[in-house]
Amino acid sequence: MSPAPLQPSDRVPGPSREPGRPLLLLDVDVDVDVDGPLNPFGGMPDTRPAGFTEHFLMPPTWAALEELRIAAAARPREPAPLLVWVNPDHGRQLMALPFDLVWATTWEAEANDYIAPLIGLPDLPFISWQRPRPVTRGGGCWKTPEVVAWAAGRPFAWVDDEITDTDQDEVARTHPARAMLHRVDARSGLTEDDFAALSAWAAAIA
Repeated sequence: MSPAPLQPSDRVPGPSREPGRPLLLLDVDVDVDVDGPLNPFGGMPDTRPAGFTEHFLMPPTWAALEELRIAAAARPREPAPLLVWVNPDHGRQLMALPFDLVWATTWEAEANDYIAPLIGLPDLPFISWQRPRPVTRGGGCWKTPEVVAWAAGRPFAWVDDEITDTDQDEVARTHPARAMLHRVDARSGLTEDDFAALSAWAAAIA
C-alpha cells in the first residue's frame, strides 16, 4: 500500500552538511520503468533480491501517467499502483557514507514523500530536471548534462543503471572536479560491493 506523505515532525533528521564532502546522486526513476539502484526492477516480477520489501505506491506523477493510459485504453480500468522493491537498510547505509546525498531521479520531490520513508532517509535536495525525458543523446544518459550543471564543479558520485561509457567520457570532458559514475545492476539494486566501492572512492579523494 502507498505510504502517506510524512509530516515535518515525522521525518528523519537530516545529516549535517560538511564543507568539501562529495555529493552522492541517487537514482530511482518513475515512468514506464523504475530504475535499479534503489529498486531492482530488472528482477521483476518474481526475482526479488534478499533484503528487499515490496510496496505498491501511487505518487502523483505515476497517477497522472495512469490517467493518460486509461484514457487511451479501449477498456476502462482502475488505476494500477506502481510496484516498488526497496531495502529498508539502505537508508542507514547511505547515511553512513561520507557524502551529501541528493536525489537524481524523475521522482524529484516525490522521492522525499514516497521513497525516503520506506528506507529511513531524511528529506534530501533533488535535481529539478529542465529537459523532458527521454532525450536521444547518441547512447548517453539523458540526465548527464544536467547532473554536471547541478554539481557545479563539486566532486560527486552518481549511481544509476543507465550510465554508459559515453557518459563517463562526457563527465570527464565537462566536469572540472573528481567524479565517479557507478553503474548499478538493475537486477540486484545496490549491493555491499557497491557500498564498498563508494566508500573507497570517497576515501581516495579525501
